[in-house]
Amino acid sequence: MVKLLSIALLSVLFSGPLAALEYEDHDSMLMDHGDGHLMDMAGGMVMGQNADTLPGGCKSISETKEVTVHAGHKYAEKFPGRMFAFDTQEFKFKPCTKLTVHFINEDNIRHQWMMHGLPKYLYPKGMFHLEASGPSKISGTLILPPGDKTYLVHCDIAQHMEKGMKAQLKVGDGDGDLPSIPGVTAYIEADDYNATLPELAAKAEIDAKSTPVVASVSPAAGKVVKQEGSIFSGITVIGLAIGLLAAPLLGRTFKGMTAAEAIAHSIDFLKKMVGILVSPFSRLIKLFNTKKNKILP
Repeated sequence: MVKLLSIALLSVLFSGPLAALEYEDHDSMLMDHGDGHLMDMAGGMVMGQNADTLPGGCKSISETKEVTVHAGHKYAEKFPGRMFAFDTQEFKFKPCTKLTVHFINEDNIRHQWMMHGLPKYLYPKGMFHLEASGPSKISGTLILPPGDKTYLVHCDIAQHMEKGMKAQLKVGDGDGDLPSIPGVTAYIEADDYNATLPELAAKAEIDAKSTPVVASVSPAAGKVVKQEGSIFSGITVIGLAIGLLAAPLLGRTFKGMTAAEAIAHSIDFLKKMVGILVSPFSRLIKLFNTKKNKILP
């Protein structure tokens, strides 16, 4: 009995690490749903599969490449503040490369390797998409377009990209770098783990002071109350009200006119309005000059 228990314990101890290295292979279970969409019931999916059709501008396949991408929490440990990551954050290939991606998910949750910005006439919604649920492997093939361009690669599961699962793929020389690629480019909003509590409090106070404040009088208490907002909000409301009231009149006035006729009519109307406004001042000036001449010898 003791011997059997010992054998069972040893089998548990040694089978754990080995089992952790085994991944479910979706490739042998995928069903083709047409238009490059393959899927199985175990949580594996390929969207945008294209192993044969050349993108416009590609006379032939320049080279055939394969790349293995691992995804999981452990790959984010070298990026402070990140939760998930790929093991590679930047990929580079020649234009018109036939590329097969082997995607290995090492976490017990769902992850994706999704590439955006591809030509929509060939790739539905302009993307190539690999998805694997739990520890598993899935593969897909696409043909990269011609030209130098940088494509976004990320996991589209909620908050996974924001938490670090993001990369860039450069075709040819690319057309620049994307922001917030872990270990490659600076974050748009960098995390600061060295700031002390007093420093954070001071920053919050500065941010609060930078918010525009407008003083108003509370009719109930008769006190001055500070309100956040724009001083132009009242003027904007009045302008919108005038516009709504004038819209029917303007519609009837300009009905049937060409653009040139409407502009000429508007200029003439403005001249008349200026004349009406200036006329009282002109009469007042003439009256003043007349009285001045009578007073002076």
